[in-house]
Amino acid sequence: MSEKRLRQIEARIEGIKAELSKLPPVLRPGTLTRQYANPSERKGAYWQVSYTRNMKSKTEYVKPDCVSSVRNQIAGYKKLRKLVDEWVELGLEASKLIMKRKEEK
Repeated sequence: MSEKRLRQIEARIEGIKAELSKLPPVLRPGTLTRQYANPSERKGAYWQVSYTRNMKSKTEYVKPDCVSSVRNQIAGYKKLRKLVDEWVELGLEASKLIMKRKEEK
């Protein structure tokens, strides 16, 4: 059973690598939100992106014509993080299977 599972893990890791190669070239972390200069009247709308990188929180204004691009960059980054997390989990499982197999020999 462990041999079969190990092959499944290796196949999925190869799939993850293929998915990673299809990600857009520009990625960015963060959350894109619409803010208002006067929130009670919902006037003076503007866009901003907030993120934390290297333990520093940052907020940047986003021009209206860049909102779509920034959304795609954020979506790409989220996909990257999801795939990397899955790869690490699979790697941990594979490592345990390999060590277990060596113990049994």
